[in-house]
Amino acid sequence: MDTCFENRELSWLRFNERVLEEAEDPRVPLCERLSFLSIFQSNLDEFFMVRIGSLHDQMLLDAESRDNKTNMTCAQQIDACMIRIRELCKRRDRAYIQLMDRLKEQGITLVDFHSISRDSEAYLGSIFRTNFLPLLSTFTVGKKQSFPFLNNKEIYAIAVLNTRTGKEKERIGIVPCNVSTFPRLIEVPERTGCYMLAEELILHYMHDLFPNYKVVAKSLVRITRNADIDADAIYDEDMNYRDHMVEVVKRRRRLCPVRMELSRQLDASIVERMCGQLLLDTDRVFEYDTPLDVSFFSEIRDNLRSHAELFYAPRHPQDAPDLDEHKPVMDQIEDHDVLLHYPYQSIRPFLRMLNEAARDPSVTCIRMTLYRLARDSKVVEALVEAAENGKQVDVLVELKARFDEENNIGWSRRLEQAGCHVIYGIEYLKVHSKLCLITREDENGTHFITQVGTGNYNEKTSRLYTDLSLMTANQDIGKDAYAVFQALLRGETVDHMQTLLVAPHCLQDKLIDMIDGEIAVAQAGGEGRIRLKINSLSDKVLMDKLIEASQAGVKIDMIIRGICCLRAGVPGLTENIRIMSVVGRFLEHSRIYAFGTGERARFYIASADWMTRNTVRRVEVAAPVEVPALKKKLEEIMDTMWTDNDSARDQEADGRYVRRMPGTDPVRNCQTIFYDEAYRLAASSR
Repeated sequence: MDTCFENRELSWLRFNERVLEEAEDPRVPLCERLSFLSIFQSNLDEFFMVRIGSLHDQMLLDAESRDNKTNMTCAQQIDACMIRIRELCKRRDRAYIQLMDRLKEQGITLVDFHSISRDSEAYLGSIFRTNFLPLLSTFTVGKKQSFPFLNNKEIYAIAVLNTRTGKEKERIGIVPCNVSTFPRLIEVPERTGCYMLAEELILHYMHDLFPNYKVVAKSLVRITRNADIDADAIYDEDMNYRDHMVEVVKRRRRLCPVRMELSRQLDASIVERMCGQLLLDTDRVFEYDTPLDVSFFSEIRDNLRSHAELFYAPRHPQDAPDLDEHKPVMDQIEDHDVLLHYPYQSIRPFLRMLNEAARDPSVTCIRMTLYRLARDSKVVEALVEAAENGKQVDVLVELKARFDEENNIGWSRRLEQAGCHVIYGIEYLKVHSKLCLITREDENGTHFITQVGTGNYNEKTSRLYTDLSLMTANQDIGKDAYAVFQALLRGETVDHMQTLLVAPHCLQDKLIDMIDGEIAVAQAGGEGRIRLKINSLSDKVLMDKLIEASQAGVKIDMIIRGICCLRAGVPGLTENIRIMSVVGRFLEHSRIYAFGTGERARFYIASADWMTRNTVRRVEVAAPVEVPALKKKLEEIMDTMWTDNDSARDQEADGRYVRRMPGTDPVRNCQTIFYDEAYRLAASSR
C-alpha cells in the first residue's frame, strides 16, 4: 500500500518544479517567464517559512513523529527536502542565466564591477558616497558586539574583517541593504538598459564602510525565518483577540531562522560561526551565483511594457451571458441560478449584488465570511454602506489567514467603525469558507439569496485565479447557510446539514458516503465514476477510500494542481485512477467534486481541498450545483482540461509528472479555450 503514497513536502516540491518549468519554457513569453521564476522563488520562501518551519517545530517536540503516508520522521523529511531543493535551485540558476541572456537581446543588462568601464565605476562610486553611504548602518560582531537581528527575507552585505594590525580575531561586518529609499536597480552609464543591483554596489564598497579594517572576504546573505506560529496556542484570554493577532504578527517576525542564502562562497569557519549565532544547521546554508532575490524582475517587466510580444496577449474578464446588466442582479438570481467562472467572467455581478443589497429596502441582513481581501476592497465598501444604511451586517473576518493578518486586522477595524458586527473565527479552527447570505423580507415573507465560492472575495485575484462562484435563491441552500452563520456567531460549528457539505463535521463523512455509493454501483456492474478538480490531496482517510474505490472498478479522474500524496496507475491499487495537473497563465484554484454519471451525477463546488486541514480542521463549505445547464458547465470545464496538450502534466505511477506536448496536433490550452468561449458568449448575448 505504501507504494501508493507520496510525501506531502516532496509532492509540493514537484509542484514548484512545474512552476519552474514555465520559467524554462521558450514557448512562454519572456516577461512571463520572469514572473514564473519570481513565483518559484516566493513559493520556495514560503515553503521554508511554513513547511520546513513546521517540521522543525515538530521535530523539537517529538523527534519520532512520522508522516502517516510514508512513515518518514520530520528529520528525514527535512533531509529529503534539502536534497531536492538543491537540485531545483541549480535548475533555477540555469534558468536565470538563460533569461538574462534573452534580456540582453531586449537591451536589458545586469552588470557587476568586473564588466564595466573605469568611468562607470567612478560614476557608481560617486553615487555610493553621495546617496548610499550617509544612509547605511554598519554593525561589527566581536567580543563586545553581539550579532544583530537579521530580518526575514531581507538582504545584508557581510564582510570578514581583519584589523590593520592583525592583532585581533577576525570580525564580521554586517550592513543592511534593504533601505527603502534606495532603488533596487541602479542605472549604469555604459548604455541604455544597463543596471547594477543596489546590494552589489554596497558590497563592492564594504571597504569604505569599514575603513579601519581590511576586508578579507565578503558576500550577500539572506535569512529565511520560521513563520509557523500557533495563534491559538499562545492566546491570552485577557487580551482582545484582534490585539492578540497584532502581537502574533510581531512575534512571527522574530522566529528562528530555517535557511541562510549566500551569494558567494565563504570560508567554512565563517559560515559555521554565523550559523552558531543564528542557531541554524549548516546543512540549511545555500550558496548561489545568482541574485538572492529576483523581485526586481517586476521593474524590468515594467520597462518592457511597450513590447507586447514579450507578454501574454491581453485578456479581460467578460460579462456573464445569463445576466442582464440593465436589471437588478438579485431579481435575476431569484429567477435562476448563476455560476460565474473567474477570471474568464467578471466578478462585477457579485459586487453589483452586494451593492444592491446594501441599498435595497427589502434586505434586512447581510452575512459573510472573509478570508483574504484586496488592498482596496470593494466588498468591504459595500458592507460598510449596508451597515450605514441600517442593515444588520454580520461579518466573520478570519484573522489567522496566514500573511494576510495585518490586512484583515485593518479591514476588521473599518467594518466595526461602520457598525458591522465583526467576529474573528473559532478557537483552533480557521474559517476558510467563501459564504455570503442575503436575507430579504417582502410580501412573500423571509427568503434568502446565497453565494458560495471556491475562492476569496478579492477583486485582484479574481483576475488571476480560476475560481467558481454560485449565486442562488435555492431556499434549502439558504437555510443551511443561515444555520452555518448562526453557529459561527455562537463560536460553534454545525454538526448536521441538509444540503450543504460543511467541515469540520459534515464534509469528510459525506464525501466517504458518496465514494461508497460509487463503489456500490461498480460492484453491481454499473459505471462507478468520480471526477475531482482540487488544488491538493493529502487526506489519508479519503485517499484510502479512493484506493478502495479504484480496486472496486470505479473510474476516478482527478485534476490536482499542487500537492498530491496519492500515486495513480499503481497495479492492483490505483490502476483505475488518473491524475493530471495544469500549471499555466492563471492559477488553477477552483474546486469541483462530481460523483456518478448521467442523470444521477451530483456536482459540488467547494472552498475545500481534500487535505486533513480542510476536511476536519477548518470551516469549509461545498454547495451542490443542481441546475442541469450549470452541471453541464462544470462537466465541460473538467472535460476541456483533460484535453489540454499544452499546460497539462500527467502523473506517472512513480509520482513524476510528464508534460503533454501537442506534437503535430493542434495546440489545446484549456485556459485559452475558456477565455475564447467567454468572449464568444459575451458577444452573442449583447
